[in-house]
Amino acid sequence: MFEHSEHLYDAIYAWKDYPAEVERLDAVIRERLPDARTILDVACGTGKHLELLRGRGYEVAGVDLDRRMLELARERLGPDVPLHVGDLVDLDLGQTFDVVTCLFSSIAYARTKERLRNSVVSLARHARRMGLVLVEPFFTPDEFEPGHPWAVFVDQPDLKVARMDVSEVRDEIGVLNFHYLVASPSGVDYFTELHEVGLFTVDQYLDAFGGAGLEVTHDRDGPMGRGLYAGVKVRTPGE
Repeated sequence: MFEHSEHLYDAIYAWKDYPAEVERLDAVIRERLPDARTILDVACGTGKHLELLRGRGYEVAGVDLDRRMLELARERLGPDVPLHVGDLVDLDLGQTFDVVTCLFSSIAYARTKERLRNSVVSLARHARRMGLVLVEPFFTPDEFEPGHPWAVFVDQPDLKVARMDVSEVRDEIGVLNFHYLVASPSGVDYFTELHEVGLFTVDQYLDAFGGAGLEVTHDRDGPMGRGLYAGVKVRTPGE
């Protein structure tokens, strides 16, 4: 995934309004689970959501598959926040939390419908009984725009970045082949990263939540306009 660009992640996504997103997430949590105290963020990246959630009084922990991302999160969060290496598809930390989140469309890296179901079960496994699972989805197949050129630019005094791709669909999977051109005081670098993401329908998300023992509602807007699924854990899968 971000195996070459971890050090650029925060600069590339500087356009995200993290404080507004966390304010909205906090409102959802307070409405659904007023006594919530602990949060696990799965696919936490560099830890920006965790930093702001901790600032709102929650005890937080994070998981990411990318060790370098977790190193950057550690630099941001300090030594007191538990951070774990793990894959959202089969994660098992052996503990539960009041709230489990998977934000900024990270769930799309499950790629297939079967792995989506397994991922939601994995998230639900870490929520306490009547706990809350919050998932921010990627685009549905109807929303995705294959053949559309995309670009993000970073213009900082000592860092210039152009990241471009033209999206496509292969076997129902969105393919994003990112091309990076990066200039810094050490010189100019060029590299590519291939990202493959699942294009799941609303019904597929709802089915995955139901199969994981979660009573789910779907907000079509969510923290940043891509939607939000909020599931309350009413049973363990198989019950």
